[in-house]
Amino acid sequence: MTEREPIAVVGLDCRFPGARDAQEYWSLLMDGRDGTDRVPEQRWDADRYHATSPATPHSAHDARPPGRSNTLRGGFIADPDAFDPGFFGIAPREAAAMDPQQRLLLQCAWRAVEDAALAPQDLAGTETGVFVGVMANEWAFLQLADYDRITARHGLGNGYFMGANRLSYHLDLKGPSLAVDTACSSSLVAVHLAVNALRAGECDHALAAGTNLIMTPVINIFYTQAGLSAPDGRCKPFSASADGIGRAEGVAVLVLRRLSDALADRQPVYAVLKETGVNQDGRSNGITAPNRWAQQQLIESVWRRAGVTADDIRFVEAHGTGTLLGDFIEAQALGELTCGRSGGSVALGSVKSNFGHAEGAAGIAGLIKAVLALHHRTVPPSRFADDENPDLDLPGRRLSLLRSPLKLPSGTVHAAVSSFGMGGSNAHAVLASAPRTVRRGRSTAPGVLTVSASTPERLRANLLAQADALSRRPGNQLAQLCWTSNRVKSRLPHRAAVAAGDLPALAAELRRAAERAEETARADGGRRGEPSVAFAFTGQGAQHPRMTASWYRSCPAYARHFDEIDQLIAPHTGVSVRDLVLDGDPEVQRARLAQPALFAVGYALAATLAEAGIRPSYVIGHSIGEFAAACAAGALDAADAARLVARRGALMDKLPEDGGMLAVGLAAAEVEPLLVRRARLGVAAVNGPRSTVISGESRELAALEAELTGRKVAVRRLTVSHAFHSPLMRPVVEEFRRECADVSDRRPALPVFSTVYGRELSGEETMDTRYWARQITEPVRFAEAAGALLATGVTHVVEIGPRAVLTPLLSRLRADSGHAVSLHSAHPGEHAPAHRPQQLFGELWCAGLTPDWDLLYDEADRVPRRLPPYLFDQSFRSWRSGTAARLVEHSAPPVPPGTDTTSAAPRLPSGDDRGESCPPAPDGDLPDSLTALTRRLVCRVGGHDPAHVHDHDRLHEDLGFDSIRVMELKTRIEDALPQLGSLPIEELLAGLRSVADLVGYLRGQLADGSPAPQPAASEGTR
Repeated sequence: MTEREPIAVVGLDCRFPGARDAQEYWSLLMDGRDGTDRVPEQRWDADRYHATSPATPHSAHDARPPGRSNTLRGGFIADPDAFDPGFFGIAPREAAAMDPQQRLLLQCAWRAVEDAALAPQDLAGTETGVFVGVMANEWAFLQLADYDRITARHGLGNGYFMGANRLSYHLDLKGPSLAVDTACSSSLVAVHLAVNALRAGECDHALAAGTNLIMTPVINIFYTQAGLSAPDGRCKPFSASADGIGRAEGVAVLVLRRLSDALADRQPVYAVLKETGVNQDGRSNGITAPNRWAQQQLIESVWRRAGVTADDIRFVEAHGTGTLLGDFIEAQALGELTCGRSGGSVALGSVKSNFGHAEGAAGIAGLIKAVLALHHRTVPPSRFADDENPDLDLPGRRLSLLRSPLKLPSGTVHAAVSSFGMGGSNAHAVLASAPRTVRRGRSTAPGVLTVSASTPERLRANLLAQADALSRRPGNQLAQLCWTSNRVKSRLPHRAAVAAGDLPALAAELRRAAERAEETARADGGRRGEPSVAFAFTGQGAQHPRMTASWYRSCPAYARHFDEIDQLIAPHTGVSVRDLVLDGDPEVQRARLAQPALFAVGYALAATLAEAGIRPSYVIGHSIGEFAAACAAGALDAADAARLVARRGALMDKLPEDGGMLAVGLAAAEVEPLLVRRARLGVAAVNGPRSTVISGESRELAALEAELTGRKVAVRRLTVSHAFHSPLMRPVVEEFRRECADVSDRRPALPVFSTVYGRELSGEETMDTRYWARQITEPVRFAEAAGALLATGVTHVVEIGPRAVLTPLLSRLRADSGHAVSLHSAHPGEHAPAHRPQQLFGELWCAGLTPDWDLLYDEADRVPRRLPPYLFDQSFRSWRSGTAARLVEHSAPPVPPGTDTTSAAPRLPSGDDRGESCPPAPDGDLPDSLTALTRRLVCRVGGHDPAHVHDHDRLHEDLGFDSIRVMELKTRIEDALPQLGSLPIEELLAGLRSVADLVGYLRGQLADGSPAPQPAASEGTR
C-alpha cells in the first residue's frame, strides 16, 4: 500500500490536572507525579453526594446507594472559569453564559497556534479546519434547567457544535468546523478527521482539540452505579491494584499540517502522524464492554497502512483506564501483535495513571504525551509499574511498564496511541519522530524582539515571560527568535520592541520594558482609518563621521541602496562618499563632500524604509534635504540629484570661509529689523515660532551676537564652514542654475511641502531649475512648511537623516499644528548602537506602522522558533453551581508567589444575568446626559465595567456586540428614549462602529437637537 502524506504536529497547548501548559505537563509525566485532588468546592458538595463504596468492586449493585458516588477525588484543572473575554471581543455577559469548555478552547487554540510559530491572525480567512472532541456538556444542564432565566446568550453558550464553531468564528477560520462525540475516544477521533481533511485538501492547517470539564457529580454517580469507579479517584492502569476509573479534566489543541508544507516553511515539528484510524465494536458482548477483536483489527490496520510492524514500535500509549476488564482486553489485543516481536519489549503506559481519565480529552492527552516523548526522545515512566498485574502476562506479550524514563535511540522512532469509546468507537494512531533539521543562526546577528498584548497589564506579564524564556535559549538563536516574534507577537494594540545584539542584553531590556509597560498607549492611538506617513529629510549640519554605519553593517537593504547611490555620486566627487562615511574620515564635514554624503544617506534610508513598506504620503526637506525629498516624491531622478548635490557642494566649498550661522530665540519678524543695516547678513532658516537662524559675514554676525547676548536673547553659534542661505552664497547661483538647465521638469507624484515657499507645492508648480537656484539663498521656511504638513492630519513623521535634528523642531510645532507621531531614523548622538535599524523598525511598529521585518534579517535568520505563548488575563471568573442555576461570582483564589498580579481586566458587574444594576458610567469626551445614558446602556447589555468602556471603543471588535447584543441594545434605547420610536436595525448593525458613533447617531435622531431627556421611568428598573 502506498504510504499516505504524513501529518506534522507543529504546535500544541494543553491544560491538565497539575499542569497549566505543555511544559508543566511534561514535568508532571517525567516526575511521575499524581495530579489528582479532592473535588473542589466550586464544583459541588462532594460530601453530600458521597457514600462509602462496597468492599469489593464486584459487589452487588444494590450495595451501592443510588444517587451517590464512591469517591471524593479526581483530576481537576485549576481555575477552569478564568477567561479573558476582552481579548476575544466577547462581552462579559456573553462570556458568563458560555460553557467554560468553549472559553478554555479559545485560549488554548490561540496559544497552540502561537506555539506553531504562526500568528493566529495569519490564519484568518483561510480554510483552516477545526475538529473538537467533546463528551460532556454539563454546563447546559446547569444553565438551562431554569426556563425563566434562559436568554439568547444562553443558547449560544451551549451545545457541542459551539465548541468548534466558536474557534472558527473568533479566529475567522473558513475550513471544516465540527464537534465529535464518541465518548472517551472523541478527541483522538477528532484528530483522525483532521488528518483526513488535510490529506483530502479540505484544509492546509487543522486544529484538533479535546475538552472535558467535570461540573456535576452525575457521571461519578453513574460510574459508581456501573461498578466502574475507583474509590480513591485514581486510575491504576495495568496494575494489580486496579479498581476502576478516576475521572479527570483537560483541554488541549494540536496544530496539524501536511509534513511537506511544514518542512517547506521551515516550521518546527514536534512529531509526525503517519497514520490514524477508527472502527466500531459492532454488536459485541454489551454496548459498553470493550471488544478485543475490534481493537486488534484496528491496530493491525493502522500499522499496516503506516508501513510499520511491532518491531518498529518502541512504545504504546494505551487507553489504559485501570478497570480489570478493560486492561485485560487491551493487553490481549496488543499482545497478539507484539508477542512475536524481535528484540526487547514494547514500552507500555497510560497517562491516566498520572491524573485520571479525561474522557472527551483522554485521547488527545495520550497523543500529546506520545508527541512530547518523541520530541524529547524520552518515554516517561508509568506510575504503577512497581505494582504490575501478573495476570496480564505483559512480559509474555513483549510489553513492559516503565519504572524509569526510557531514552529513545537516534534516528526515526515510532510510537502508537489508542483511545477507546464506551460505546465501542475505537481510535488508534501511529506516530514517528520528526525529521532531523539543523538550522543554526548567526551568533553575532542583532534583532528586535516584539511583544504585544491587549492591555498594558498583559504586556507586562508577557514581557516578563519572554525574558525568562529567552535567558535559557542558545545565543545563536537571537535573530531567529526575534524574527519569529515579529511574525507571531506583533498584532495586538499595546506594544513593546527591544533591540539587542545578544540574548542576555535582550532579556535584561525586556525586563526594563516590563517596568514601563503600564505607560504604553494603544499603537493606533484610538485612530480610525489607515496611518499616513511623512518623510522629513534632514539638512546640512547633521553630518558626522561614520553616520549610519550601523545601518550599513546590520541592514543588507540599506547597504544595497547606499552602494547604488554612491556609484552615481562618485563620478562627480572623485571619491566614494560611502567609504568616507564608513571610515570616519573627517573630510566628510566639508561642504563639497558633506552635501552629497547627506543626500546619499537620506536617499538610502528613504529607499530602505519604502522597501520595508513604510512609504511616505508626503515629503518635506530642510535645505539640502530637499534633494532626497524630491527623489522620494518622484520629482527628481537619482542620477540628476547625485550630480546636482555634488556640484552644489563643490561650488559652495570654493567660496571664502568668512561666514557663519547663528541660531537665535526670536521670531522671524523680530529678527528682520535687526538686519536692516546689515547687508551681508540674512535670515537663513525659520525653524519655529521663536527659532530663527541668521547667516552671513563673520564680523557682522559677531556684532549681532554680542548685541543679542546683551539683551538676554538666547543665541547659539552653529558649527559650519560657510554662511549657507545668506547673501554670501550669491556668487554660485548662476553657475548652479546652468548646471540645473538640463534637469527634467516634472510634477512630483507625492505632495511636497516646500521649505522655499513655506507651503505645499500646488497646481503646476515643480522643482525646476529656477527652484533649485533660488533655494541656495532663500531662507528655509521650515516652520511654515512643517505646520502646513501637520495640518493635513498626517499620523507619523519620520525624520530621514543621520541625526535627529528636525524631530525636536516638529515636537514643538505639534502642539499648534497637529498630533503626528515623530520618529527619527538615526540615533540622537554620533555613536549609534550597532542595532539602530532594528530599534527604528521597533519604534515604527510601536507607533502603529507595519514594517516588513524580513529586511532586517539574512536568510539564515528567517527560521521560525517556538516562543512562550500568550499569557491571558485570568481575573474574569464566572461559574454556575448546583441545579438551581444561580450565577455565582468567585473572587480569584490566593495568588501563588511570583505570579503576575497586575491584570485589571473587567469583571462581570454586580446584578443578575440580565445586568439590571450596572452603575452609571462616568462622562467621557461627550459630557452630556445622552452620553451618560448611552454608555450606561452599553455597559448593561454587554456586562462591562464602566471604568473600562471609552468613547472610542468599537461595539463589535472591542465590546463583543454581535447582532443579538445589538438587538437587545436597540430595545433598551427605545425604552429609555421613547420619542425616538423604532430605530432601524440596519443602521445600528452597519454604520455604528464605536460608542461615540452611537452617541452621535442618537443625538442626530432627536428631532429638536436638544440635550437628551432624562431616562424613562422604566429604564432604571428594566
